[in-house]
Amino acid sequence: MPPTSQPAKPRANFDRIARPYRWLEYLSFGPMLEQCRFCRIPQLKSARRALVLGDGDGRFLARLLTANSSLHADVVDQSPAMLRLLESRAASVHARDRICIHQADALTFAPSGVYDLIVTHFFLDCFTTSEVQSLAQNIRPHLAPGALWLVSEFAIPSGFAALPARTIVSALYAAFRLITGLRTRALPNHSTALVRTGFTLLDRRTFLFGLLISELWQPS
Repeated sequence: MPPTSQPAKPRANFDRIARPYRWLEYLSFGPMLEQCRFCRIPQLKSARRALVLGDGDGRFLARLLTANSSLHADVVDQSPAMLRLLESRAASVHARDRICIHQADALTFAPSGVYDLIVTHFFLDCFTTSEVQSLAQNIRPHLAPGALWLVSEFAIPSGFAALPARTIVSALYAAFRLITGLRTRALPNHSTALVRTGFTLLDRRTFLFGLLISELWQPS
């Protein structure tokens, strides 16, 4: 599986948690992260070409490829271990020939062609707001009219849930900094970054009292 672009120096080493990631996720949040990831799949059955950034072990992409037999996807991740798991899951649903794998930094990846779907599940939280804006600026010229950007993320809700949410998010950043070397220490304002780049929020769903969000964005 040769890379199609030269990988930059990794921002964090997610190889260390690739295999246990699913079970670590279940121990922390039960099925809620999967529910957040999968909730939009019925709305994505008309997509034909997707750019999937940092899908981790590929559970979402395998589910999407099964639901949408016409979809082809470019997959970008810096972690070889995560990409191997993703490739194996795509093969298990007989869809390996519908994905193109790129071991690369998403911020320097050069998209090719035109996409009608962008997917970032719990991925933008690895970047700063300015980096999310740079990523969006790089992607936007490669989007078809009416394309969708699916974002799943952690969030800090208002009201009584704000303090526990901040505590959980801070603990997650501390754990990932220790285990993977992740440099980011706080959630980016991805909404501001996307709006500044010419995207409009179409819909937002929340889970776990607002700690988890699923959003659909579209270029204006």
